[in-house]
Amino acid sequence: MAELIAITTFLLVTAGIAYYGFRVYARPSPMLAQLRESPQQTAAKPAREGEQQSWWVRAVHWVGEKMPISPNAAGETRRYLIAAGFRSENAVRVFYGCKAVFWGVLLMSALAAVSSITDRPRIQMLILGAAGCLGWFGPGMVLDSLVKRRQDIIRISLPDALDLLVVCVEAGHGLDQALVRVTRELRTTHKDICDEFGLMTLEMRAGKRRAEALRNLAERTAEPELRKLVAIMIQADRFGTSIGDSLRTHADYMREKRKQDAEERANKVGVKLVFPIFFFILPSMFIVTAGPGVVAIINNLMPAMRHAGGH
Repeated sequence: MAELIAITTFLLVTAGIAYYGFRVYARPSPMLAQLRESPQQTAAKPAREGEQQSWWVRAVHWVGEKMPISPNAAGETRRYLIAAGFRSENAVRVFYGCKAVFWGVLLMSALAAVSSITDRPRIQMLILGAAGCLGWFGPGMVLDSLVKRRQDIIRISLPDALDLLVVCVEAGHGLDQALVRVTRELRTTHKDICDEFGLMTLEMRAGKRRAEALRNLAERTAEPELRKLVAIMIQADRFGTSIGDSLRTHADYMREKRKQDAEERANKVGVKLVFPIFFFILPSMFIVTAGPGVVAIINNLMPAMRHAGGH
């Protein structure tokens, strides 16, 4: 038990120190800004700006360039990075550089501190293995959480964008003009979905067909609700049906689905409360209610049993 407490404490302290140093001293905002830059913005910047980047950004990018990355892994990673909102050309290299740097720092920290925690070789190997796995797979788990968070933001903002899109279409705008208007009006409150609509508009202006631009929008975000909206818009555009009626029907469907999701989450609350009640509240209630009775029985019964045993 003492070894488990020591290992847990070591991992928590190491994670806290790494997070504090990363946020305070490394200052990752330049690196995140580089990841979020689009290729057009990267190409438009002067060449001297690369020399003004932080040493931390340049070091991570250099490490990522030296790592052997297979094309399949790079393509899969780029897809996740785009879904998380990182569209820079250097995003894949920076991500793998972060993985290598974080793995090395965490493994070296564990190697330096493991001898002071325990003398057992098996426990030491377990700590080093856990530190190495956390250092290598930790950035991937963070990326997955960023993708899910962005998908949740897009899903939450989609009904507002869809309502405004229906209003614009029914007011006489074409679909392209309606998307531009939605992007301009909702950028302050729903930036992520407006960025995706803006990229889709730029693709159509560059010469891509509307159906292809809509499919790219669905592939970039990988959000199921947005995929359904894209499929409806493609079908309406292909068969010549009313875009306004299709969007209004889908908006009603989304409202009903959100209502059902809220009811489902509310019905799950009772089941989720069973474990906290059983492990935390019920023992306390048992001690408060039955504790005095148990103490009284012990105080009155034990002397009587000893007295009977003596006779």
